[in-house]
Amino acid sequence: MMKNVLIKLTTFSAAVVLCGCSSVMSHTGGKEGTYPGTRASANMLTDDGTNWGTKSLVMLDMPFTAVVDTLLLPWDLFRTDKSVRSRVEQSEQETLATNAVIPPADMPAR
Repeated sequence: MMKNVLIKLTTFSAAVVLCGCSSVMSHTGGKEGTYPGTRASANMLTDDGTNWGTKSLVMLDMPFTAVVDTLLLPWDLFRTDKSVRSRVEQSEQETLATNAVIPPADMPAR
């Protein structure tokens, strides 16, 4: 009886520790954006260089990674340094600077 409880406890503890490891690795690795762990897992699944053993572990972990990424979504949105409005304004200014026509020094301005 005690051995059975110990096996269940060990299995449950291992599952809790391993849940969402792609998300944790992506967040501690400094990846930007939302759902970085889920994107990293999806990239590993589609990569031809990843072996079948790793892909099977990624498939098992991916639902948990998505849950952890969802829980960390407010943090991801907070840590992005720019709002959508400021990115659009910056893009507009860069476009204006690129499209600006600067007359040569010897040509009179109109």
